[in-house]
Amino acid sequence: MAKVYWPYFDPEYENLSSRINPPSVSIDNTSCKQCTLVKVDSMNKPGILLEVVQVLTDLDLTITKAYISSDGGWFMDVFHVTDQQGNKVTDSKTIDYIEKVLGPKGHAASSQNTWPGKRVGVHSLGDHTSIEIIARDRPGLLSEISAVLADLHFNVVAAEAWTHNRRIACVLYVNDNETSRAVDDPERLSAMEEQLNLVIRGSEQENEKVARTSLSIGSTHVDRRLHQMLFADRDYDAVCKVDGSGLEPKITVEHCEEKGYSVISVSCEDRAKLMFDIVCTLTDMQYIVFHATITSSGPHASQEYFIRHKDGCTLDSEGEKERVIKCLEAAIHRRVSEGWSLELCAKDRVGLLSEVTRILREHGLSVTRAGVTTVGEQAVNVFYVRDASGNPVDVKTIEALRGEIGHSMMVNVKNKVPSRRWKEEGQTGTGGGWAKTSFFFGNLLEKLLP
Repeated sequence: MAKVYWPYFDPEYENLSSRINPPSVSIDNTSCKQCTLVKVDSMNKPGILLEVVQVLTDLDLTITKAYISSDGGWFMDVFHVTDQQGNKVTDSKTIDYIEKVLGPKGHAASSQNTWPGKRVGVHSLGDHTSIEIIARDRPGLLSEISAVLADLHFNVVAAEAWTHNRRIACVLYVNDNETSRAVDDPERLSAMEEQLNLVIRGSEQENEKVARTSLSIGSTHVDRRLHQMLFADRDYDAVCKVDGSGLEPKITVEHCEEKGYSVISVSCEDRAKLMFDIVCTLTDMQYIVFHATITSSGPHASQEYFIRHKDGCTLDSEGEKERVIKCLEAAIHRRVSEGWSLELCAKDRVGLLSEVTRILREHGLSVTRAGVTTVGEQAVNVFYVRDASGNPVDVKTIEALRGEIGHSMMVNVKNKVPSRRWKEEGQTGTGGGWAKTSFFFGNLLEKLLP
């Protein structure tokens, strides 16, 4: 019987193209008077656009314009970016970081940790354990969750929570309050999970979506994970309601017969991380962006994406088009938080989050979005609040709240006015005693990793 000889494939062949043509990144501060140009040339690969946008937004950089092209197996991007004050990016550490992460060696060592021997749902990130929660939202829920963790002697080191269409998604990083290390005791973790499930399922009604708590495997970008959790929860099926004029996005899907693309056009109010939210959603829906143009003018943003599904198909049916439009609308709305924001800074201690959220609940306030970080010994908490009925909070309530907690921590209170550009948010405050501190997880998790 004749022998069959299979062709030999060098396992390093897949990396050959990237080694011959490594990624190229250039930072240009001379071509434009108003902004810095970040140019990225690289071999094309799935998800590369999201990776680049994620790096820039995690650095608190605002993308004012972008030109994307990835036909022919090559990826070429030009981003016009500014810092939070609207100035060019001149900080040498920031520039070095961009060049390092997006350059030839940026993704060489990137990999997700697996934890053999641990039950499904549990992982540690450095000295922290992560908790993911998805549930029906109700006033005081975040307070109840943080109270359970405090009673079980878990310290919340970082957290972020989004609410949308009566659902809440939350990611928390916790450790043991005595050892400051990740908790890996199966019995203790099971007890925590059981009590959290009792809390979040307490408001679930018949025919409602099931609430759940999980201790997830592998590290991920927190903002992207929140998008994924709400998308899997089908929050886009409900009708979006946003107060204020000029906030409703206009999204259209058309067909480009000449090149065989579906063209998605988005027109809406500009804000921080808008491009990230859209690209993240398209990527997680298995669509590939081949070309894109992003521009912003004053408070308005216009974005156009030429896409195909990863199987090469375009959006042909009305059902597919409607689903994409609804998912993008939801992605845009999830991060929109009108009304009052409270920025609190205090020395970190066990139970701080529980104490603050309890006070908010006692004043009849409902948290619509929250970000919690700990840097060194300082805890920085940011809460966007409404009253228990979802309406704007009365000024007297805000002043009473400031008076109660202002003696023990620094407080900054701001009111986000509808249809005003997000980058101006720092100028709309009603007072406060400290400068705004961002709570972007891209930088925070750098500090948590060993």
